[in-house]
Amino acid sequence: MTAFLASVSLVALAEIGDKTMLLAILLATRLRAPVQILLGIFFATLANHALAALVGSEVAGLLDAPWFRLAVALGFIAMALWTLVPDKFDDDDGEAIRRRGGAFLTTLIAFFIVEMGDKTQVATIALGARFHSIAIVAAGTTVGMMLANTPAVLFGDTLVRHVSLKATRIAAALLFLALGLWQLADWAGWL
Repeated sequence: MTAFLASVSLVALAEIGDKTMLLAILLATRLRAPVQILLGIFFATLANHALAALVGSEVAGLLDAPWFRLAVALGFIAMALWTLVPDKFDDDDGEAIRRRGGAFLTTLIAFFIVEMGDKTQVATIALGARFHSIAIVAAGTTVGMMLANTPAVLFGDTLVRHVSLKATRIAAALLFLALGLWQLADWAGWL
């Protein structure tokens, strides 16, 4: 249960103000097909994060050495710092990825590609390495992504005006920092 809840909360907070959330708002305002967009986000995230959790779990299994556990801990702390940097989304990027296909296919492809190397994908790799549970981590991070992006798709512009993205980034950074410090304490043998 810890792996699932950590995955949900970490990604839900980290996603707020992220470029994929900005993409969700852009697609929602331009395509006006919320159900297809939400399904595209769900399946793209599930596929992307299952692969990321698999990579994390496999790498951790192969490299279960003290230096690797330290690297995971420092990775979470680095993610805390990265989360504090706001993402920007160029309108030209949105235009290029939605040229062809319906709302579902456009969202599926766009989210899968935009999520590559994104902080939530990197976090999913780290969570997979930490918890060694591909299905639970992928399910948790997907639920977290949906928790953050469903309001973005349904309420878009209104949400951005009323929710402090800065405060949310700080909360997400604190969560990454707590996980990093927890992993660091485990590495040092304090737990």
